[in-house]
Amino acid sequence: MNQMPWYQLLKEKRLEYGVSQNKLAVHVGITRQYVSEIETGKVKPSETLQATLFDVLEQFNPEAPLEILFDYVRIRFLTTDPIPVIEDILQLKMEYMLHEDYAFYSYLEQYVFGDIVVMVSPDEDKGCLLELKGKGCRQFENFLLAQQRTWFDFFMHVFKVDGVFKRIDLAINDKTGILDIPFLTKKCRNEECVSVFRSFKSYRSGELVHGEDKPDMGNTLYIGSLKSDVYFCLYEKDYEQFVKYGMSMEDTEVKNRLEIRLKNDRAYHAIVDLMMYENAGRTAFSIINRYIRFVDTDIKKRRSSWKINADWQRFLDLGENRKISLTTQPEPYTFDRTLRWLARQVAPTWKLATKLDEINQTTIIQDMLKQAKLTERHQKLLMQQAITTDDAIHVSSKENES
Repeated sequence: MNQMPWYQLLKEKRLEYGVSQNKLAVHVGITRQYVSEIETGKVKPSETLQATLFDVLEQFNPEAPLEILFDYVRIRFLTTDPIPVIEDILQLKMEYMLHEDYAFYSYLEQYVFGDIVVMVSPDEDKGCLLELKGKGCRQFENFLLAQQRTWFDFFMHVFKVDGVFKRIDLAINDKTGILDIPFLTKKCRNEECVSVFRSFKSYRSGELVHGEDKPDMGNTLYIGSLKSDVYFCLYEKDYEQFVKYGMSMEDTEVKNRLEIRLKNDRAYHAIVDLMMYENAGRTAFSIINRYIRFVDTDIKKRRSSWKINADWQRFLDLGENRKISLTTQPEPYTFDRTLRWLARQVAPTWKLATKLDEINQTTIIQDMLKQAKLTERHQKLLMQQAITTDDAIHVSSKENES
């Protein structure tokens, strides 16, 4: 069986992805006629150009390049009683929540399950505050899956009890390197970012340590004031994973991330739009288009008429021209973070002490373990780790009635 020539494979992929010869040519930087000649085998480009053609084309793969997920959810409920929030809305069993007599944002106490946090105040104006950071969103998705619910079901419940959306972060994961954060930062510095915002900030991770540019330093770009109700954060996700977990940047699934951070009314309207159209791409990219546009300088025209940058347009096309569903990445609550801390901070000293016990023929470490007592907090953490996801789920009487 004869193997298909590479240029025929290129054409088939291009047609499968719905990319015209002209669009491919524009994004690669060659002419449409040259693409046509390549696909018919009339010309043989360099191996570098062959690789570039496939790399650029893959960025238009409808199955792969972008995904959208929740990375932060903060909702206030108009009740000082955490039980209905935890058992009816989150649908988790109160008995498995860890109680802590401190909290943040001037709340007095909180109930915690891994990274799922419900803060409580006796002040009726503050009520209860649910906070799900990135890990918390992933853990809650694990419970939603077991509850046979979606984010849409959950938000519908929030609307029914008049929950107040305080902050919502939508994260767009770029898996194929479509976004170039240093390039976009340069655009901002050259006033080639047309925006309603008046400010941007950028930094490179580690610059205070190294004092000079390093190729493996991560870039982060903030567009808009961090105090405003909407702003954007773009950063190199692969470098973040490298710093946190030592993961090779080549092996990371997500290369870059654009986060849309929304507060108060902006968060509320984004959720309403998402609930109405059930199209995460429509919601996210309509917000992006409203606030920022990267362009190319044209001294012959007014700045407002400058043409949109081709690389930025490619990113927009991927989000606007196909329906992007809301991605979920459910993860169970694990003890991994604590174990990593133990491995870094405690294990070396523990091993040293054990070696000293061997040398001195003592049992100090063994005796220490025997005398150690688990507190009520430890017992609760042990319970959270031991139970199954299904066991942690609470089915309210209202659910049973329906």
